[in-house]
Amino acid sequence: MPRERRRCGWGEGDPLIEAYHDTEWGVPVHDDRRHFEFLVLEGAQAGLSWRTVLGRREGYRRAFADFEPAKVARFTPARVTKLLADPGIIRNRLKVESAVANARAFLEVRSEFGSFDAFIWGFVGGAPLVNARRALEEIPAQTAEAVALSKELVRRGFRFVGPTIVYSHMQACGLVNDHLVGCFRYRELAGPAGKRARGRKA
Repeated sequence: MPRERRRCGWGEGDPLIEAYHDTEWGVPVHDDRRHFEFLVLEGAQAGLSWRTVLGRREGYRRAFADFEPAKVARFTPARVTKLLADPGIIRNRLKVESAVANARAFLEVRSEFGSFDAFIWGFVGGAPLVNARRALEEIPAQTAEAVALSKELVRRGFRFVGPTIVYSHMQACGLVNDHLVGCFRYRELAGPAGKRARGRKA
């Protein structure tokens, strides 16, 4: 990578994190399976580092049927117990059970809206919200959109979807662009598809 390219501070210093920052984080997602993948991974992250979760991503793909929600929704209690012995994932019963419950809720949303993607993008008006943060300290843990989405997901039976986890999902899946303005990915992702700029300093 050319030396003049700068990353967000959190996206430097580890090859796995750098690759994720450079190629995935903040890129608009319009694929239901990918949305479900991030819901599972972000729920698993609660109380842990994102690096820990990324390091087990392949284990999660194997354990959770390549993140196909229709398959995960059919997991039985016996299958959950088996997963709790799998060293390739984070072996927390509440998190594993939540992934199965979320798969079932996910399918209900998809049945109602045609896709989970259509449902979730409705919370940002159908286009990415482009922010203009200049320092990591300016990035909030949650926003009004995340709070609204979290409440609706909880109402629909989802688990591990508090506003902070939901905002992480929105950042990861490109519903918001929270790359710092000095990061090379900011301008690459803040094109004409962005809905509006927020957080600008005078």
